[in-house]
Amino acid sequence: MVARELDSARPEVDEAPPAAPAGQLAVPAGQSVQRDPSRVARRLGLMGTLLMAAGGLGAGALPVPNPVFGLRLLGLPSRNATIAIAVTYAGIGMLVLAWLWIGKMLRNNGAVPPAPTRAQLARTGVMWAIPLAIAPPLFSRDVYSYLAQSAILARHLDPYVLGPAEALGVDDPLTRSIPTIWRDTPAPYGPLFLLMGRGITAISGNDVVLGIFAHRVLALCGLALIIWAIPRLARRCGLEPGLALWLGAANPLVLFHLVSGIHNEALMLGLMLAGMEIGLRAGDRLLDIHFLTGGLLIVAGSAIKVPALLALGFLGMEWARRRGGRVRDVAIAAGLLAAITVLCYGLLDLATGLGLGWATTLDTPGLIRSWLSVSTDLGLLGGQIGILGGLGDHTDSVLALTRGIGLAASAVVAGMLLLAVLRGRVDAITGMGTALGAVVLLGPIVHPWYLLWAAIPLAATKGLPKYRRLALAASGVLALVVPPTGADFQFRAFQLPMAIIAAIVILVLVLLVLRRQLAGQTGPDIDALPGRAPVPAPPSTAH
Repeated sequence: MVARELDSARPEVDEAPPAAPAGQLAVPAGQSVQRDPSRVARRLGLMGTLLMAAGGLGAGALPVPNPVFGLRLLGLPSRNATIAIAVTYAGIGMLVLAWLWIGKMLRNNGAVPPAPTRAQLARTGVMWAIPLAIAPPLFSRDVYSYLAQSAILARHLDPYVLGPAEALGVDDPLTRSIPTIWRDTPAPYGPLFLLMGRGITAISGNDVVLGIFAHRVLALCGLALIIWAIPRLARRCGLEPGLALWLGAANPLVLFHLVSGIHNEALMLGLMLAGMEIGLRAGDRLLDIHFLTGGLLIVAGSAIKVPALLALGFLGMEWARRRGGRVRDVAIAAGLLAAITVLCYGLLDLATGLGLGWATTLDTPGLIRSWLSVSTDLGLLGGQIGILGGLGDHTDSVLALTRGIGLAASAVVAGMLLLAVLRGRVDAITGMGTALGAVVLLGPIVHPWYLLWAAIPLAATKGLPKYRRLALAASGVLALVVPPTGADFQFRAFQLPMAIIAAIVILVLVLLVLRRQLAGQTGPDIDALPGRAPVPAPPSTAH
């Protein structure tokens, strides 16, 4: 009885809620914590790349003959190409939507919740890339040309004179997988790339599958250089590194065409951007080691594909500006960089014995007519107008004229940007990316992965803030225009519409499931919980 009276006399005290585990927020009773909204998007992208990897076994740019055909499990996608293409397109749609979803979070919130952190972005990019890195090639068959042209050099023949069919034979295992249009064309790539390819040939021989993965290792090395350089260039330009990495390195065009498609743009851009970052560390000394090293890396990138050589001019102009911006400073910079270029190509000539033969094959990609090229479209339009006007078919002549005008216009734009960098009106990274963009858009051939020449450098600068929205939209659209097979559907036209309809159905069903899942994630605003200070939004100018 006494105990009961003592208990009743005690003041009522609310029991403290159980302590939250370390690293978690304390949540008021009756409320639930909202899950990380970026987690759903990140998992959606991973599901997309897994579907692409599985569908790629039947819809990818597979070698001839197909090495997985007839296998019990791995060979299933190749037995029904329509289903494989549908699965691949569904995965493509999931990845593009997930990337745009996270990009919107970053644009609206910077690097604060609910946007993922930089570490989460890095893990996400790696996880998305892994399935594509171990899957067959998608979107392009260029890797088979790489293998054949390297084998020509390994057999002590000149790949700048002979095409794969003439040098190796039509029935050679390395020739059979190359599209017909490229079997008789010489190599348009630089001597450093062919030298690396000769090393791969020494390892893989006629084993096409081993050669594919060896070239993919080269592409991943180039991508690693891009990932190393982008955040450093972004900090130099005052931009959030996480946003730059997401827009540049995790871009669907990068995953589709550099990782999966194995294009040598990865190595070219990696060397070029690494050279710019190291070169921009230079002071105003005459023989600055950073300036010389950066110039050497850029020249090495141009020995993969020649457009990287344009970056050399912007590095030189920035260094000349730091020394005073006089004509003498420009001349000194040009002399040093010219000496580095001559030295680098001289050493490559000794190693390969090819000389400057690559300069005579730079127009090889112009054999096709790219609908993404403005100058080519104008030439084709002019040719059709002449035909309709009864003047005859002069399409080739009109094409040569419009393409020449386009190249001249891009040279004028690049020259104006070089002067702007010298006078300090434009930073070197913005100038370089914009000039490369002009070269691509006004050039005779435009492939979606060519746009990465400009997209990746510009992702690291805030000099063009409106560019980001355009880049997000353009990357999402262009990621869908290249068929996963790396070829057209001229003899299988019925498959493409059926596969796309099926892919849309799959994608809609997945989004409906996600919508229900997100609708059930109710709870308080994380930033409004007790004990959590609100995080200020970043300046809008950085986005």
